[in-house]
Parts: sequence; C-alpha cells; structure tokens
Amino acid sequence: MNLNEIKDNHKATKDRKRIGRGIGSGTGKTSGKGHKGQKARSGVAVKGFEGGQMPIHRRLPKRGFTNINRVPFVELNLDNIEKLIANKKINNQKAITSEYLLELGLIKKITSKVKLLAKGEIKSKINIEVSAVSSKARELVEKVGGTVTVLEKKKQVVKKEKKSEA
Repeated sequence: MNLNEIKDNHKATKDRKRIGRGIGSGTGKTSGKGHKGQKARSGVAVKGFEGGQMPIHRRLPKRGFTNINRVPFVELNLDNIEKLIANKKINNQKAITSEYLLELGLIKKITSKVKLLAKGEIKSKINIEVSAVSSKARELVEKVGGTVTVLEKKKQVVKKEKKSEA
C-alpha cells in the first residue's frame, strides 16, 4: 500500500447539501424552505412564538427579587484559617490583611470585601483585618487572644447647596 492509494471507506464522508441548484438537485427552487410563510423569509427568529397563543414565558408569574444594592462578601470561616495555619500556609505571627489573603489565593481581587464567619473553631492567636465580622467570630478570636480589625468604608458625603432666592 502506498500513500497515493489511501482513501476513505465507502460513505465515510458525506457531501454537503448544495441548495438552490436547479430542480434536479432536489433542493432547487425553494431551497428546502417550503412555500411562502414566515419561516421561508430571511432574518426570522421565532423563539417562544406559539402561534398567537400567549407564550409560556409570559403566562408564568414573575418570582423573586434582585437587590441592586447588594454588597457581595467573600466568606472566610475560622476553621479554614485554622487549617491553613496547621498546614503552615498562614503565618499567624503576621497580620492577616487583604493583601495577604490575595497572595494566598483566598480572594480574587484586592477590592473584594471579606466577612469573617464563626464556622468551626480557632485555637491559634491571629490578628486579622476584614470588611465585616460576625459577633460570634469576633468573640471566638478574642477568646484565644487575637484581634479583629474591621476596615471602615469611606463614604464621601456630597452636600447639595440650596439656591437662595433673592
């Protein structure tokens, strides 16, 4: 067998459908689109159309509520911190800041807000800076001699001046 003798098995590949190439091709004239009607036209997207009946996406009621002012927090549990200290990934002598958490890969952006939660127990003394903390988590950290610093968000107060009418 030579390279020039290699060919596919019979019917291994199928020729593409050549549309609109005369009546003898089987897909001439209307090109497989039938006669007239909406779907025979170009630029048709009939997703969700049910022939004049009210579509299901309009029949079903709306549910839920999306709060546009939601502040997403990255949750950080005490048991995760304790596990990282035990595996020597966190040095508990150093203050745990957002830069340190970013370096460890626990947060994706330096601007991420971190909330310390009280899942699990902590046995090591830590100094941690977070955006928010649960009261139980603060209590557990302070119980072992650590400190929790909550970073204050800086609000810019914009005062509107009233126009005096003279």
